[in-house]
Amino acid sequence: MDRYVVAMTGGSGAAYGRRLLEVLASTGATVHFTLSDAAAKVIAHELTIPVDPADGPGCVRALLGDAPDNVVFHHYKDLEVPIASGSYRTAGMAICPCSMGTLGRVACGASSNLIERAADVCLKERRKLIVVPRETPLSEIHIENMLRLTRAGAVVLPASPGFYGGGETVERLVDFVVARVLDQFGVENDLMRRYGEPARRRHPEED
Repeated sequence: MDRYVVAMTGGSGAAYGRRLLEVLASTGATVHFTLSDAAAKVIAHELTIPVDPADGPGCVRALLGDAPDNVVFHHYKDLEVPIASGSYRTAGMAICPCSMGTLGRVACGASSNLIERAADVCLKERRKLIVVPRETPLSEIHIENMLRLTRAGAVVLPASPGFYGGGETVERLVDFVVARVLDQFGVENDLMRRYGEPARRRHPEED
């Protein structure tokens, strides 16, 4: 099923979400994309890219430099879209980055917006749900929420890049985490050097 859901929330690590969206879009798969108001603020702060969640095509163009037909934007408050329903089949969802607030609400089944509802759909339909938190240190509440999500079937994939793949640039560290998300989806990629394998291809921004 070549349909994926990508959501960005207000946790730090906007570069991870942007790169994930870029790579999934390049596969030709349908990518349903949404981001929260808090995510828009983080994107502006960390990537110096102004985005307005009310302007879907504008958000996609700002992040990707284009608005490919296979990227479908949804406002995060719109619950009348396909990904809010379990009958609309997808290969899964990644919340990247995932704030601890979003993670906590998903863990307790409190769907107050499309991001949380789409995540709840993945859990109830036994589809892949990947949450990418970037928080440190972790409180006991954070850890309990991550355990609860794991037990419900989600994959908690912290934005903790490894350095064995050659971490001499920020872009490579970003690609390391994105590659692990793609691996969970079963999407072939060569974004990182895998342990014991030859060096991976260069990131476009390294040329």
